[in-house]
Amino acid sequence: MVDEKNAGSDAAEAASQNGVSRRTLVRGLGAAALLSASRIAMPGGAFAQGAGPETTSIKLGYIALTDASPLIIAKEKGYFDKYGLTNVEVLKQASWGSLRDNLVLGSAGKGIDGAHILSPFPYLLSAGKVTQGGTPLPMYTLARLSLQCQGISASQEYKDLGVGLSSGGLKAAFAKKKAEGKDLKAAMTFPGGTHDLWIRYWLASGGIDPDKDVQVLVIPPAQMVANMKVNNMDVFCVGEPWNEQLVNQGIGFTACSTGEIWKNHPEKALGMRADFVDKNPIASKALLMAVMEAQQWCEKAENKDEMAEIVGRRQWFYVPTGDIIGRIKGDINYGNGRVAKGTDLKMRFWGDGASFPYKSHDAWFLTENIRWGKFAPDTDINGLVAKVNRADLWRDAAKTLGVAAADIPATDSRGKETFFDGKVFDPADPMSYLKTLEIKRAA
Repeated sequence: MVDEKNAGSDAAEAASQNGVSRRTLVRGLGAAALLSASRIAMPGGAFAQGAGPETTSIKLGYIALTDASPLIIAKEKGYFDKYGLTNVEVLKQASWGSLRDNLVLGSAGKGIDGAHILSPFPYLLSAGKVTQGGTPLPMYTLARLSLQCQGISASQEYKDLGVGLSSGGLKAAFAKKKAEGKDLKAAMTFPGGTHDLWIRYWLASGGIDPDKDVQVLVIPPAQMVANMKVNNMDVFCVGEPWNEQLVNQGIGFTACSTGEIWKNHPEKALGMRADFVDKNPIASKALLMAVMEAQQWCEKAENKDEMAEIVGRRQWFYVPTGDIIGRIKGDINYGNGRVAKGTDLKMRFWGDGASFPYKSHDAWFLTENIRWGKFAPDTDINGLVAKVNRADLWRDAAKTLGVAAADIPATDSRGKETFFDGKVFDPADPMSYLKTLEIKRAA
């Protein structure tokens, strides 16, 4: 049981040092005491009995993409409350650009403290690559939220060209349209983000230069299907449920799932402003634990139907459950006559190290952004990853949560990664990988 008198005294001292009001602290401790008093058997019980979080209020942003589910489920299922974070807001953002702007503002400026975020985004922000005036916004990556299950989709115009995992079938068609003076457009969600990197890799692997042969557009995820419907683009890359919705509406087809390009690739992350984490280490750990529990819930097959129903609700995505459920189970109707059931291309939230923020993966994101000119070739990849990636905080939270030692990665690297076209990325030697890529901007 929690010794409320002693816990209150210790926590009050911590609160005084961190500028947290006694009222806020007592509310957090009250939740912890209640959980302990009711003898709930839960991971992290020892954490709940310690000093309460420095703040119970956190504002998190998300984009209407299925990989935001851990944040939504943590809110809906009470995991935030469970760890004393009784005033967490999970706020929908219109686009990755608006999410960036709200991160820059921070909650003190009526913005947000952290977000469901494209994995390269914390690096782009920390380096000042996507902020006004190039001003750096120090960020931390606390966890990976998901693996794979994005899609590259194409207009019905190309349905009979055999376009799939290879983009090569588009090369002649694109050249013909370009010779006729027609615009060729490939859409993604944010420059330097995961969807930008997936579609660039896919196009370049088929001999199509994404900077010279097509025009790359930035379109918010929820607007992809509508734009394809009015022929504003030839191909796009986005997360679910938008590829599945495109197929369900008969507007286009999915050329490939991104897990076919790179098996179990990292996708979204939990990114937080560094100043928030540094100021609120206990609250940040509580946040991590809540999200990790939600990820475990999302991973379970028996919860998929309920998850699809929850995130599809009006207040979250406002999308029919039928546009969500198939691909999170690994069932893919590509829309071009190909249907695959029970594949291993489903979205992963916890198993196979899905939640752990491997530094080797972040090294790949930086290397690809060097490839396309977002970062200079002499960028200190390891140094930047060391500043942004907080795998140490993940490990600490996992241990407190009671995660089995076998499920906590022993190293920060998943090792060499092999792509569908035979390219191999060795995180110990990123430049050797870069040299093997024929189409690139980096010298």
